[in-house]
Amino acid sequence: MLDCLIIGGGPAGLAAATYLGRYRRAALVIDAGASRAAKIPLTHNYSGFKGIAGPDLLARLRQQAMMYGTKVQAGRVTSLRRVANGFVAGVEGREIEARFVLMATGLVDEAPVIEGDPDLGSIEAIRYCPICDGYEAMDRKVGVLGNLQDGGKKALFLRTYTRDVSLFSTDDIVRCADSDKLIDAGIAIFPNAGPIAVAGNDQLSVRLEDGTEQHVDCLYPALGCAVRSDLALALGAMGDDVGCLEVDGHQQTTVDGLYAAGDVVTDLHQLSVAIGHAAVAATRIHNRLPFNPRERGCSADQRP
Repeated sequence: MLDCLIIGGGPAGLAAATYLGRYRRAALVIDAGASRAAKIPLTHNYSGFKGIAGPDLLARLRQQAMMYGTKVQAGRVTSLRRVANGFVAGVEGREIEARFVLMATGLVDEAPVIEGDPDLGSIEAIRYCPICDGYEAMDRKVGVLGNLQDGGKKALFLRTYTRDVSLFSTDDIVRCADSDKLIDAGIAIFPNAGPIAVAGNDQLSVRLEDGTEQHVDCLYPALGCAVRSDLALALGAMGDDVGCLEVDGHQQTTVDGLYAAGDVVTDLHQLSVAIGHAAVAATRIHNRLPFNPRERGCSADQRP
């Protein structure tokens, strides 16, 4: 039986794997290869790097985890159930037993539809996180795609960096406190925004109700997301209205022995936060596991 099964090979899962490996615990990462971080073209606010692409960061984290004996395997966990001394996970026709489970499954952003159906990963004008790269949008022409409530919040945040912000609303605009706040901030609101297409000069064009087009240098979708928390919710873990898991100060969900870290948790969805979650969760799991100096080759309790 594993000490800990880590579901998800993104930054949170791989950081937890490094911690548990260094704690000399038997841990395994099951990675479906769909980390949100893989879509980051270049992040500038991850400490220690002037800029690093998401795939490069994941490769470094994976290599570091494996240095300490933690295995990382490709696969998808399709079921998870409680047993007397832990959990049993179903992974593509086989079962894995673990005393503890760490959910690091993240979430998936709803992507916009682009005319011609191009590879969205190749369009640098599409951004998802203004906290991560709003600074790089300084004084550029920025658009937000979404409804008045969610898209409006993102548009107001981006107003910190540029005067030229437009909200391409996916619904009819009703004059209300939310719309007045946007107008007061100098944000243009276009209702029922139409098709989006790739334009020249690395821009995107958004067709408006009257048939004209608006060009933007960056487009931030605010279309919602799908949180990968189904396995935890099925076990009775509590989540918020979109499915992000509620955790305590040690990153444990409301199910004993089931921990969560990263974007699947109700917290600020940032790389640095995910790494912090992982450190807290892995340390708590280590401290809850039985200590056997003879088995570990240690002469004293080295738990922090």
